[in-house]
Amino acid sequence: MKQNNYYGALQQPVGSGFNAASTAHDVIKGIDLAGKIAIVTGGNTGIGLETTKTLAAAGATVIVPARDSNKAKKNLAGIAGVELETMDLMDPASIDAFAQKFMATGRPLHILVNNAGIMWVPLRRDSRGIESQLATNYLAQFQLTARLWPALVKANGARVVNVSSHGHQFAPFNFDDPNFLNREYETLQGYGQSKTASNLFSLELDSRANKHKVRAYAVHPGSIGGTELAREAPIELFQQMGFYDAEGNILPEVAASLKTIPQGAATTIWCATSPVLNTIGGVYCEDADIASLVEETPGSFNTGGVRSYSLDKTNAKKLWDLSTEMTGVSFPGIE
Repeated sequence: MKQNNYYGALQQPVGSGFNAASTAHDVIKGIDLAGKIAIVTGGNTGIGLETTKTLAAAGATVIVPARDSNKAKKNLAGIAGVELETMDLMDPASIDAFAQKFMATGRPLHILVNNAGIMWVPLRRDSRGIESQLATNYLAQFQLTARLWPALVKANGARVVNVSSHGHQFAPFNFDDPNFLNREYETLQGYGQSKTASNLFSLELDSRANKHKVRAYAVHPGSIGGTELAREAPIELFQQMGFYDAEGNILPEVAASLKTIPQGAATTIWCATSPVLNTIGGVYCEDADIASLVEETPGSFNTGGVRSYSLDKTNAKKLWDLSTEMTGVSFPGIE
């Protein structure tokens, strides 16, 4: 029996019974989360908010750390079982402060959803000089998960869900120059490598964490309408990708393919709760099932599936060591 997903050993659909049209409500039917504790980053907007609502409705206590507390308080109003906290993923000290506050409660952590992220932004760097998409979309996931690691182990059966993207197909991880110090900045390359990093992290974390009864998953939610994620992306970028016409209008076939927010949250909820995954981890999932591997033709971009470079064992281990070096953070008691 295969124990990990290195090189995509477990990367094939399991026939979950769900599909691209399935919603978060559909996939959680019959699942009781009473007594469970969850943390959802970015859980106050978009698919994160839908994830929060769905987990809370199933009985979980959901902690939502947010950068904009006033906005989060407004969006989360009236949802029972939710605790609001403050955290800025671009600020390592803020991540540590949030984690320390949670750890001080002594509670276990059953579900960690690393949902928050940014997309297609101009070149920015954090206080460490790290490119913002890499810092927010990946290194923050690594740091927060490491800081919360003892609580995940304490749950005696926990899941970490890292929201990735089919955008990982834009780029493998560039170990030579991850922060664009010696190459021209291209926002799609920055976004792509940050999501490839998230896939590699999920792969390696699951391999190391399985014996501690912690499983990890990478998720592509789908292309979703009605979120704020691409608010800084210029129209020209969407035209370059073939999503918009010359007049700046979204193409009808593209609009028809977009998921709703409840559909976009489905795969996250499936990975966080489905009993089908009790013995499977380290996989990249989409449409509430395990995704298929896709061919790596140079310059090509597939709307679905996962590239094998983001499931490579050597790269996963190399990235783990680099992440520890870049953040100064390690997982206590994990090899």
